[in-house]
Amino acid sequence: MKWICCIVLLCLLSCDITVRRAERKTPAVEEPAAVFLIVLGTLQDGGSPHIGCKKKCCENLFSEPDSKRKVVSLGIIDPANKLNYLIEATPDITTQLRILKDNSPCKRSDVPDGIFLTHAHIGHYAGLMYFGKEAMNADSAKVYVMPRMKMFLETNGPWSQLVKLGNIELEALDEANEIVLGSSLRISPFVVPHRDEYSETVGYRIGGRKKKVLFIPDIDTWSKWQTSIVEKIKKVDYAFIDATFFDAQEINNRAISQIPHPFVIESMELFSGLPLEEKNKIYFIHFNHTSPLLDPRTEASKAVIEKGFHIAKIGQLIEL
Repeated sequence: MKWICCIVLLCLLSCDITVRRAERKTPAVEEPAAVFLIVLGTLQDGGSPHIGCKKKCCENLFSEPDSKRKVVSLGIIDPANKLNYLIEATPDITTQLRILKDNSPCKRSDVPDGIFLTHAHIGHYAGLMYFGKEAMNADSAKVYVMPRMKMFLETNGPWSQLVKLGNIELEALDEANEIVLGSSLRISPFVVPHRDEYSETVGYRIGGRKKKVLFIPDIDTWSKWQTSIVEKIKKVDYAFIDATFFDAQEINNRAISQIPHPFVIESMELFSGLPLEEKNKIYFIHFNHTSPLLDPRTEASKAVIEKGFHIAKIGQLIEL
């Protein structure tokens, strides 16, 4: 009987020591909620269905629109600081801002806390018109722009009216300086070669606490750029890059010299020597309405996936 009592006593002492040790542990420091990115659109400027299109790719979409076909845009949500950001102001901005708000725990306003533009082609800035007095009549919506883009908006109507009436407030970007939007979010612009009729064209490097994202929706060719796209991809975790045309067959009615973009088949060849983990970073985006990559059943879509790449999808979420 004595040995049974001794065992019970030892067990109680052991439990007491364990409890005391547990009480002395330093409470875990809770990390702030992660910033995350959401894909709000994947299409080229003209959208889908495309105005005036008589091809099979659009024939059913006029009578039966696809809600997932929206012009290229990304949203960024920072729950810890209760801030939402938009990259690109597209013609689909009305529904894209609602998607951004509905996916954010900080649903304060339909106006994002900052809008970052890449260049002055219609799909990337025309959505600013909805901030004017004819629509939202926004109060000082902050818009981040490069120098030529800033001048274009300030000196050309109807955009200059948005500035004059205070509907938008322009914030100048500089390729040499990153924008710090909080302890867990930084954005850096970088110039890329593109048709720069009215402004320069930039891509963005978006950095969170753990992950980095590259966003280049428009570029003439990879070879024309003084920077190596392969090296750029190595320094990030995700790369959303120009996939306007899959190959030359899509633009048999226009000269590629007028609308230069790297073909997807060219990009895949350029990246063919990369290890699989590098290929897995790449998400093709900014699809023309004729792109076979808009249909996952096509041989082109299957080939992209089989080679280790990805096709960007609206609603896709990435924790940064």
